[in-house]
Amino acid sequence: MRDFQGIDANVKDWLRKAREIILDSFNLSLDVETKSGPTDLVTNVDKEVERFYIQQIQNTYPEAKILGEETSKIHPLTNMEGLVFILDPIDGTMNFVKQKRNFASMIAVYYNNHPLLGYIYDIIRDELYWGGPVYDAVYCNDYQLATPTDSILSEGLVQLCRPFVMNDSYSFRRVVDASAGLRMYGCAGLEFINVLTGRCICYASALSPWDLAAGKILAETLDLVVETIDVKETNMLSSKVVLVATKNAEKDITKLISI
Repeated sequence: MRDFQGIDANVKDWLRKAREIILDSFNLSLDVETKSGPTDLVTNVDKEVERFYIQQIQNTYPEAKILGEETSKIHPLTNMEGLVFILDPIDGTMNFVKQKRNFASMIAVYYNNHPLLGYIYDIIRDELYWGGPVYDAVYCNDYQLATPTDSILSEGLVQLCRPFVMNDSYSFRRVVDASAGLRMYGCAGLEFINVLTGRCICYASALSPWDLAAGKILAETLDLVVETIDVKETNMLSSKVVLVATKNAEKDITKLISI
């Protein structure tokens, strides 16, 4: 058995050092590039933070496998055997570039395909959401989160990605109409946090592994539903359309969407 509490301490240290890198960058000019399209951005800071995480992991756990957003095409991960770290250095890069807020840094830890620890760091608010099966709990900094109230859809706010609303993908406009209202934040990590804390009742979007891994670990630890709605069989190494919700809201949403 590995020293998972030691891994936890190391990851928290890396995240806080990465926060310093990110905050220091506010005084510098950003080098911004597009990836798949004009709304899919990457900056020199994304790359620098990912390099920092990879270097720390390789120095401390040389046998570990790493899947990072900015290096996934160069160093793809083909299996989840052994110790695995999944990284999103800056989740919500558009917000980072345009607003200097509403973004997060995320790390997930797996061992032999079993989820262990998840971390979502709201950099600007200095709020680290962390936990998982290792502790059977989720925390915001030192405060333990309670399991969110199992509310029905009509009682809560829903979070959807922009294309789902604009294109009415999977008939999600029905979900909006049946809810208490719609919110969009443009950062998967923060939208997961809103469901973890009960501020919103669900979140649905097309997510890559680095968008999903940490939040999935934390949500399932709090007994929330995390499921794919576009495929029946999936794994942590593929992109997918994901719904995270309270159990009662998931039942209501499933009746309304079209797959």
